[in-house]
Amino acid sequence: METRAIELGSVIKDIAAGPFGSNLKVSCFVDEGFPIIDGANLKGYKVTDNLTKFVTEEKARSLSRSIAHRGDVVVTISGTLGQIAYIPDDSQYEEYLCSQRQFRVTFDTTKVYVPFLVFYFHTYEGQNKILSFANQTGVPALSQPLKNFKKITVSLPELKEQKRVAGIIESLNEKIENNKKINDNLLQQAKTIFREWFIGNPEKDIWPLVTLDSLTSLISRGITPKYADDSTQVVLNQKCIRDHYIDTALARKHNPKVINEKWLQYGDLLINSTGEGTLGRAAQVWFVPENMTVDSHVTVVRPQNQQLIFYIGLWGLSHEREFEALHTGSTGQTELPRDRVRDLELRMPDNDILTRFNSVIEPMVSAIIVNQQENSRLANIRDTLLPRLTSGEIDVSDIQL
Repeated sequence: METRAIELGSVIKDIAAGPFGSNLKVSCFVDEGFPIIDGANLKGYKVTDNLTKFVTEEKARSLSRSIAHRGDVVVTISGTLGQIAYIPDDSQYEEYLCSQRQFRVTFDTTKVYVPFLVFYFHTYEGQNKILSFANQTGVPALSQPLKNFKKITVSLPELKEQKRVAGIIESLNEKIENNKKINDNLLQQAKTIFREWFIGNPEKDIWPLVTLDSLTSLISRGITPKYADDSTQVVLNQKCIRDHYIDTALARKHNPKVINEKWLQYGDLLINSTGEGTLGRAAQVWFVPENMTVDSHVTVVRPQNQQLIFYIGLWGLSHEREFEALHTGSTGQTELPRDRVRDLELRMPDNDILTRFNSVIEPMVSAIIVNQQENSRLANIRDTLLPRLTSGEIDVSDIQL
């Protein structure tokens, strides 16, 4: 595959940073309206629509240079550096306002197939080119981001070849996304069944009230890690728990150390226990690679036995607001004390009801696990192929999917 070296500036039609902080204060936010992109929407290749911040149309238009459109690329300037994603053609909105921490880029699509370029910047080589102009001291940030981004040199094949290479990665991503959608549906069904059996059921009032502590073998915060990028030990933080799932994209590696009971196990319920806006979020561990734990911002709740796993897990996923309401501390310093988690009360159905409930939920969870395992395998294939495809090392005509 023949390529030619170009500076990005030669194929950029427009580029602009997000608004200054003084132009986009928290007081500008509204419950719904014109969507704002932030780092949470840039964890993958595409900008996602798990949006939490909005401004009025009038406010957004007053910041028109910071508005990104479908097909644009959005890059993080400060905070979690290296994030880069494009707005797909099927996005929920046609336009998005970049936050203060991002900049947007419009490329000449007669020369660049945007997904190909984004895929390239997710390789080790591509990430290094973005991070090469990061500050080495202070708060992580890109130095002169627009100027330096335009100076990055990349090797581009012909547009037709860019599309062929990207198509292979897109087909893998599409399968991963389809599996996620199936799992979302299965999880929603499981939560609905839990509510019908244990929350909306009038018989629940005759079941004894017990503390969560009496049904668990462990309620504990995670470790205080010492990070090491070359380690195989993964540490989840509160940002990794979102929408009832565990997302390892923002996890970090931990120096080799014996962690004992704080290695995560099948059935563990994880609860975010610090941080305004994330406190109370919960997820249950159904599929977890070896050597994974959580940091001290997350509480691990371990059911006492197998019979209780689905009951405690789905109870936790259904009570996130209650967890959040138990916080202590002031704005910016909130946390969920472990004692308050231990003292939480719930109704305890008899073993016969639990057995019948488990027989309904277990096949659904098994299907979720199979999809998660397949997604892990597909992601490994994709990440292995990606640098070899974008560099031209692999002839795409030989790839069979």
